[in-house]
Amino acid sequence: MAETTGLTTSAGAMRALAERWLRVRGDAAGGDGERGGVDGDFVCSPAGLWLALAAVTAGARGRTAAELEAALGLGDTPAGTAAVVTDSARALARTGQLGVATRVWSRTPVHPAYREALPDIGFGPMDPAGIDVWVREATGGLIERLPVEIDQNSLLALVNVLALKARWTTPFPGHRTADLPFTDAAGEVTAVPTMRQSLPSPAGWTVNGAQVVELRCEGGESAVRVRFVLGEEGARAADVLPAAWVPDQDRTALDAEVIGLELPRLELRTLTDVTPHLAAFGISYATSPDADFSGLSPEPLAIDQVVQEAVVKVAELGVEAAAVTAIAMRAAGAPRPRRVARIAFDRPFGVVVLDATDGAPLFTAWQSSAPNLKAPLAG
Repeated sequence: MAETTGLTTSAGAMRALAERWLRVRGDAAGGDGERGGVDGDFVCSPAGLWLALAAVTAGARGRTAAELEAALGLGDTPAGTAAVVTDSARALARTGQLGVATRVWSRTPVHPAYREALPDIGFGPMDPAGIDVWVREATGGLIERLPVEIDQNSLLALVNVLALKARWTTPFPGHRTADLPFTDAAGEVTAVPTMRQSLPSPAGWTVNGAQVVELRCEGGESAVRVRFVLGEEGARAADVLPAAWVPDQDRTALDAEVIGLELPRLELRTLTDVTPHLAAFGISYATSPDADFSGLSPEPLAIDQVVQEAVVKVAELGVEAAAVTAIAMRAAGAPRPRRVARIAFDRPFGVVVLDATDGAPLFTAWQSSAPNLKAPLAG
């Protein structure tokens, strides 16, 4: 299939979904006593969720398709949803050191036309053990198994994987890592391993009070862009993280010549049941007995669960991240005295990994508690 669209359009849709999801997630977490209040620790992949839902949308029809297309920003896609999914996944895969894969396992027939419209997606019979092996291999062992339970009522599972391993262009000197204080969301101060290095001032900027620092990765123009975002004290993740993808014209340069960066090592892992959030995205028919996925299978199907597991690790040598998004379907029914801007990520902060060109949010994370990555990543 010839590529008919690029990532530019879908990147904007991924950013819109990210902003909505961050707010919905924060509102939902506020009532469940999660550590750190409204914004406890988390990592998620907006791009992974978008790709998985968009692939399912390619098989939806009628009102089910209309609500999914609206939620995913797919309303004006003359090339068709399947073509946009394929082109978007291929564009993301051109980002250096990022792996992108989607696969479908089913107990029910899948229309040949659906398979042909999504040529990069693999298809096979339902095999829970085989799915776990695929997930483990596709994520380089960062995620061990499918994050959703497959039972006898699961007729089809669509699984998307994003996996990243990138090295900093300029690693943090190991000898400069030291235990420095980190104040968590509850106000508790803990000494945590904190990496330190100096950066040129163009590596940082501010957006409406939030400080953003970008660390470059090996790979040149095709490498991911990793940005760390520090908001004002007490700011919510949903208000801080989007500063990572604000366009150049809306940024303010730092009044400094050097950035003295202090960044904790971190490792975050989150298992998120996205199913309760779907209604807030405007998705209801797809989970109801009236769901119409007749373009996917002759068997009446509805979305049963949407679950994502994501992990991100940041250390002296680089960054690793992976996300597995699973959609289970059931039967319907970042030598002179010089001015230095010290940016110490010593309180809750965000991490955002963007694709190389169009600013699609591959991973977003919020570190609210004291970071706990005790050792550097393997070289």
